Amino acid sequence: MRKFGITLLTICLFISVASAQRKLLDKIVAVVGNSIILRSDIELDYANYLANNGQPNPDIKCQIAVNLVSQKLLAAQAVIDSIEVKEDEIDNEVDRRWRGMIQRAGGEDKVEAFLGRSGIQWKDEIRPDVKELLVAERMRSKITEKINTTPQDVEKFFKGISKDSIPTINKEVEVGEIEIDPKLNKDEKAYYKQKAQDLLDRVKKGEDFATLATAYSQDPGSAPLGGDLGFSDRNGVVKEYAANAFKLKVGEYSPVFETEYGFHFLQVIDRRGEQVHTRHILIMPKVTDESVARAKLKADTVYNTVLHVLKGADVFSTAASIYSDNKETKYSGGMMLNQDNVQVRTTLIPTDRLDPQVALVIDTMKIGEMSKPQLVMDNAGKKTYKIFYLKTVVDAHKANMAQDFPRIKEAANQAKIARTMSEWFEKKKKESYIKIDPEYQSCPQLKGWATPVTSTQVNNL
Repeated sequence: MRKFGITLLTICLFISVASAQRKLLDKIVAVVGNSIILRSDIELDYANYLANNGQPNPDIKCQIAVNLVSQKLLAAQAVIDSIEVKEDEIDNEVDRRWRGMIQRAGGEDKVEAFLGRSGIQWKDEIRPDVKELLVAERMRSKITEKINTTPQDVEKFFKGISKDSIPTINKEVEVGEIEIDPKLNKDEKAYYKQKAQDLLDRVKKGEDFATLATAYSQDPGSAPLGGDLGFSDRNGVVKEYAANAFKLKVGEYSPVFETEYGFHFLQVIDRRGEQVHTRHILIMPKVTDESVARAKLKADTVYNTVLHVLKGADVFSTAASIYSDNKETKYSGGMMLNQDNVQVRTTLIPTDRLDPQVALVIDTMKIGEMSKPQLVMDNAGKKTYKIFYLKTVVDAHKANMAQDFPRIKEAANQAKIARTMSEWFEKKKKESYIKIDPEYQSCPQLKGWATPVTSTQVNNL
């Protein structure tokens, strides 16, 4: 962890040095209409690429360059089409990036020290770039919003793939689950609620909120930030948190309240329209052996008195909606979603992407079978009991329209979007003035982007 933190801060230092040298060592590497792209723009994006675990590769800079040129064209068209983004959207994206840097580096003071500037200064510097990016994304969405991929389009797309290029789909399964989580009773919760109350009392007596949050809060995302959650609307937090946050005035503290995560109290720092800026301290109750035993008893009861007696997919689906504690699956028949393909929302999951604990259980099951309750532990050590239902097994096969229509449709839709954007850029390149510095003219991605120099312009050089 320490090594990772040092690496990240080294990258932050590189970003800082590159930004500080912008005025002294920069040069223009591209001109797009009235906008310019600086060498430091590319270097900064490359540093961010490395910070996100990208492998060092100078060719990536070529891709960054073409992305920035594309972004400038989209942003310029957005101005013409009166496409804008709200100030709140820009603020939220800037805050999200800043919070991510702090979380990875292990503290705001460390990031500021290596950047050589305060968080406010950094946010002011990056804000124009973030605004342009968001505007460009909004413009891209407008260009592609009317794209509709029909079954005929999908069939044509699939027929256009050569037989040698048709991919092999790995073995996939559809798996349902009923999750029974250990729950503390009122007496077991009392200790943790009092612990949160004691911290609230200390804050009210004058102790520093951020210091206590860093030391005691069990929210891994906000504790290093002094409990700061930034701005959020009512949909950005759980309902109990929103209910407390949105009824307080700036500076006020909430009482201790409970959510699915544990016991919290919060302070409102600022308000901005329909958004509120808060910080909080979270105390998460620990599961007891007794609560695990109660969860096992409930899971055994559901299995023995409902599933084992009645059986069938409809019974499992109904039981999941009644008994399961998994909010993501209980109202979809208990079926697990493929997290690698959320756009399609398919329940077919490649077996090599299953949780090893799940894969081990269903490996010996037959289609239509339900497992006995299994004790499962997640990466954070949380224990829960799950009953699994093996609905479907699809063996490895060559992609085909009958079995893989949703997947092929998504690929066809993405190809249609890519073609639409390519055609748009081809048209805009002819209408816009684009100049590429010789340093980047060798990039294959930028071939054909620069505005041709006429003989008259050459003679005037």
